[in-house]
Amino acid sequence: MKLIPLLLLAVCASCRTISHVEDARTIEGVVRAQEAAWNRGDVEGYMSEGYLRSPELTFFSGGSVTRGYDPVLARYSQRYKSDGKEMGRLTFADLEVLTLTEDVALVRGRWDLDFENQQDVGGLFSLILRRTQAGWRIVHDHTSVDD
Repeated sequence: MKLIPLLLLAVCASCRTISHVEDARTIEGVVRAQEAAWNRGDVEGYMSEGYLRSPELTFFSGGSVTRGYDPVLARYSQRYKSDGKEMGRLTFADLEVLTLTEDVALVRGRWDLDFENQQDVGGLFSLILRRTQAGWRIVHDHTSVDD
C-alpha cells in the first residue's frame, strides 16, 4: 500500500515536467512568431503575435518606460516604420524559457538587428509572459542595447 502513493507522486511530478516542457516550446514559438513577423516588415503582426493587448503592458528600454499596447506599438512604428527608417533583419538567440508558475514565465535572450543602410544593433532582453485566453502573451519587456 505504501507503493501506490509513491507511484502517484511520481506520475504527478512527470506530468508537471511535461507540461513545463510543452509550455516552454509554446512560449518559444510565440517569440519565434514575433521574429518572423518582424522580418516580414509587419510591426502590427510582431505586436499581436506576442504582446498582451492591454494598458497594463510595460516596455522598459533606454531609460524610458512605455505603458500600454497602443503606445508600445506607436513606439515601434515611429522607430522602425516612419519615413527613412528601416526595420532590419531580427534574430533572437540564446533563448532561455523559465516557467515560474503554471501561468507565468520568464524569457531571456539576445536580439540583433542587421540593417542594410545603417549600423547594426543588438542587446539583451527579458520578457515576462502570462498565460491568457489568447495564449501566452508578453506583459513586460525589458530590452537593453549593447554599449
